[in-house]
Amino acid sequence: MIALDDDKARLDIARIHGWLASSYWSPGIERSLVERAIAGSHALGAYRDGTQVGFARAITDHATFAWIADVWIDESARGQGLGRRMVRWFVDHPAFADIRRFGLVTADAHGVYAALGFHALLRPERYMERLTPDAAARLRAAP
Repeated sequence: MIALDDDKARLDIARIHGWLASSYWSPGIERSLVERAIAGSHALGAYRDGTQVGFARAITDHATFAWIADVWIDESARGQGLGRRMVRWFVDHPAFADIRRFGLVTADAHGVYAALGFHALLRPERYMERLTPDAAARLRAAP
């Protein structure tokens, strides 16, 4: 059985850093940046027999908006619905009950999140972003 826990003291930061540094969205990310991101977020770990096998976090004001980020499932636990379960944990958690907008970005898991009510932007023309030159270059180069 895989247990979910939002106790930051349980997080395996070295493992999370390794996962995120190998991801398509934050390749080579520095450990200190991962630590800062976790410190400023509501983090969630997934554990099997005491070993961390998943991670996700929400950046939120706990009132109106939450951004789901860095959903990662270890290869040993993939294909079991754990990513969806972790995102559902945030969506269904009482601390997030009044959140009227959850956001996230994915390149390849649209079906996972659609099952939880996520969909393409209703008014994409209203959304804007500001990227560092490095982030913009990575996005332009990505397939």
